[in-house]
Amino acid sequence: MAKRKKAAVKRKTGAKKTKAKTKRKSGLTQQTYTLSEELAAIGGGKKMTRPQVVKKLWVYIKANKCQDTKNKRMIVPDKKLCEVIGKKPVDMLKLAGALSKHIKK
Repeated sequence: MAKRKKAAVKRKTGAKKTKAKTKRKSGLTQQTYTLSEELAAIGGGKKMTRPQVVKKLWVYIKANKCQDTKNKRMIVPDKKLCEVIGKKPVDMLKLAGALSKHIKK
């Protein structure tokens, strides 16, 4: 009977088999969208995925210093960016909503 207990203990403490994790790609990262002329002027392309658009927009914002110096969450648009998000300063979390008007399937 002692042999059975030892075998049972070994099974419980043994390493579990795990599957190799693969990174899933969502539909948003694969689907390309047509951009408006105003947004294409900032992004540098006619068709992009949504994450690419956001990355290019942030590169533009940082390069042209369009962030408020005291409150970094606020985006103060310059002349080019004004055509995309409007004339008033926009919170960075509402930036995606402003972009949706310029992105078409």
